[in-house]
Amino acid sequence: MSDQRTAAAPLILVSNRGPVTFDPGDEVRRGSGGLVTALTGLASHRDAVWIASAMTDEDVEMAAAHGDRPFTVRSPDGGEYRIRLVASDAEAYELFYSVVANPMLWFIQHYLWDLSNAPDIRREEMDAFDHGYRVVNEDLARAVVDELEGLDAPVVMVHDYHLYLVPAFVRRARPDVFLHHFIHIPWTQSDSWRVLPKRLREEIYSGILANDIVGFHTRSYRDNFLQCCRDLMGYEIDFVEGVVHCDGRNVWVRSYPLPIDYEATRALARRERVAEFEKELGQRRREHLILRVDRADLSKNVLRGFTAFDIFLEQHPEFRERITFVAQLMPSRTDVPEYAEYLDRIEALVAVVNHRHGTPDWMPIQLKLRDDLDEAVAAYKHYDVLLVNAMFDGMNLVAKEGPLINEHDGVSILSENTGAHEELGEFALSVNPFDVQELADAINSALTLAPENRARRSEGLKRIVTRRDPGDWIDEQVADIGRKREADREAATAG
Repeated sequence: MSDQRTAAAPLILVSNRGPVTFDPGDEVRRGSGGLVTALTGLASHRDAVWIASAMTDEDVEMAAAHGDRPFTVRSPDGGEYRIRLVASDAEAYELFYSVVANPMLWFIQHYLWDLSNAPDIRREEMDAFDHGYRVVNEDLARAVVDELEGLDAPVVMVHDYHLYLVPAFVRRARPDVFLHHFIHIPWTQSDSWRVLPKRLREEIYSGILANDIVGFHTRSYRDNFLQCCRDLMGYEIDFVEGVVHCDGRNVWVRSYPLPIDYEATRALARRERVAEFEKELGQRRREHLILRVDRADLSKNVLRGFTAFDIFLEQHPEFRERITFVAQLMPSRTDVPEYAEYLDRIEALVAVVNHRHGTPDWMPIQLKLRDDLDEAVAAYKHYDVLLVNAMFDGMNLVAKEGPLINEHDGVSILSENTGAHEELGEFALSVNPFDVQELADAINSALTLAPENRARRSEGLKRIVTRRDPGDWIDEQVADIGRKREADREAATAG
């Protein structure tokens, strides 16, 4: 099959979170998260149906009002999408999301478990998998199969860690379908997966390996997945070509680094509301500005970032009262006890650092617990240092957005464990996210770099970030779908 025919084939997108969600009064709100950002361009420019979970009571009502069929909706960002919202049993969805997907899978895939203390896998966790995670995956898979009826050469693109079982359910019902699964978070090494009981682990891997292509952001995540398929499932692996040979099928495993929409990001930077925030920032900042923009997620390593800043101020008193650290954090998953506790610890540490180093007219850390894109973009334009010190991250789009629109030759301090580091590491200051002294030293280095060194790094980051856009990311995957179909057809003819 040619790439042209593949590009024109009917497309079904599947994810837990869709491009929009509905609030009381049928108000439409854009879906949150990097995954939604990544997929909106694809969904709005292709003949696609986007299947997602109904997230609110209003989502459930809207799905019922349309007979549980696809309908067209316009997002506040201007995009228009054909969506199908799937309502699962509320109790099953809670088990799916709050017990299995978050925290269990998320913690495994970010190395977050403190294994001497947690997790304890009990009957409750096993039941949550059977009666929650599997149920929601089956609900979405049934909707996919329903949408496949009557389609010739359809392509189904499944997204992220919530839906590892969907491909196997769809494959059993429609062996002819082409299944592509992109995983947006890190893939950890074999031993981290041994936390899961063998039955759960094998069901997850069997679900993923029902796909024709499995995609990751980086080569290292791709390699970890291949290693896991060998170590945990006993499959034959071609590490050079990136192929898993399983059950008479060849599953391609590929890396497709996610770029940002740099033209849209530049347009954001020109908005009137951004200019208002820039004016406010200019009135409040000191000589130097450090910035971090993150979710308050355990994987983002916020506490070590503030600890390193505390050490920096202690060791470099010449910067006191000359520097402002702005941290814009969006509270995340506060219904999960670990996350609520983490947010409390963040606020407590900020209070300690500000009390230790602050003066009556200077507060070293400005903590903003809110999600305001215009405010973040305004800060992007004016930082001197951008801090991205995640413990592990699938990609981290902040590491790309900030350098793109920064106007001060700002220096990026970048954790070597972010997906973005594979592309940007050459022009960033790389740090081990667990080494707070190294991070403190990196802050000092970033602030004291020679102007020509800052400019070289800034220009290098901008050049890399503008090399590809989301259209390229999509085209790379669609091209591989065409190549894989052609290879499978040739293999079948030869056989």
